[in-house]
Amino acid sequence: MKICSILAGVLLMAAQGRVRPTTASLVAATDTTHVRPIGKMLGADISFLPELEDKGIKFSDKGVQKDALQILKDHGFNYIRLRIFNEPARDSGYSPGRGFCDLSHTMQMARRIRGAGMQFLLDFHYSDYWADPGKQYKPEAWKGCNFSALQDSVYAFTVRVLKALKDQGTPPDMVQVGNEINHGMIWPEGSISSPDSLAALVRAGIRGVRAEDAECPVMLHIALGGQNDESHFFLDNMLRRGVQFDVVGLSYYPKWHGTLADLSYNVNDLARSYKKDIIIVEYTQLKKEVNEIAFSIPDGRGKGTCIWEPLNTWERIFDEQGRSNELLGVYDEVSKKYLKAGGH
Repeated sequence: MKICSILAGVLLMAAQGRVRPTTASLVAATDTTHVRPIGKMLGADISFLPELEDKGIKFSDKGVQKDALQILKDHGFNYIRLRIFNEPARDSGYSPGRGFCDLSHTMQMARRIRGAGMQFLLDFHYSDYWADPGKQYKPEAWKGCNFSALQDSVYAFTVRVLKALKDQGTPPDMVQVGNEINHGMIWPEGSISSPDSLAALVRAGIRGVRAEDAECPVMLHIALGGQNDESHFFLDNMLRRGVQFDVVGLSYYPKWHGTLADLSYNVNDLARSYKKDIIIVEYTQLKKEVNEIAFSIPDGRGKGTCIWEPLNTWERIFDEQGRSNELLGVYDEVSKKYLKAGGH
């Protein structure tokens, strides 16, 4: 029986009062086990790299100048995460007049990642500017669209980006449909206060991914590292509306997302409840502890981590001159313990 038929049956019975959809039934109805197996990730989001290099920063490790990608790889990293905006060169965009993190820059970075022998996760913001729980601004080009055209725009943009990457031989290994979308994306239509519309937009992005690579794992990324009730609220709402995804991505910053105990409880509970792989796809502090939690989720569901912008932000692993510091050495230990011992 087709997935959509199963889901429709579950929801119809619920509407008739015969059964209330449970997490287990919703997960079964939106199963996507046809995707490629997800290996272990020791990742870094270094989307700022072209901007830093444009400013003249050179990266070095123990006095030896190298490409930042090679330095990360030397210390055990195997994945790079890249964010992409719709039209970041706009005056109101992420990179006015320059267009960093547009398709062209993303394609250049994808070639470098592949050249370094690494994998990459592509993070669609579906905005000209930063998208996060506090802001999910609609791209300027999509303003004024009716809702049907808005869904078409999400689909078309996703396909265009992924086709360009595939055509140059550098397709992503995993795709995020939206960035930290627990409050929604592409506001106002895609607000979490309008879950039907939000789910429709997410489904449009996922359809775009599947159109270009039917086996590509899709991540839903929520900024709820230690917030279990909120995580269930979001994921259940998406599952009830037929959103088919493969990986739960979480941000974890202690200032906003609770204690390590909260994080540990949440990731273990989500893996058990949804039978989905889990990745802590943004963090910076408590490097050893976060990786231990991420890689220790039962049943092999813990696929790893992706540190956010370690080249120049917060608890970074390079100084302002691009020289590696002692924090980079943490990843030798993490890689040896969780990747080399457990395989990729």
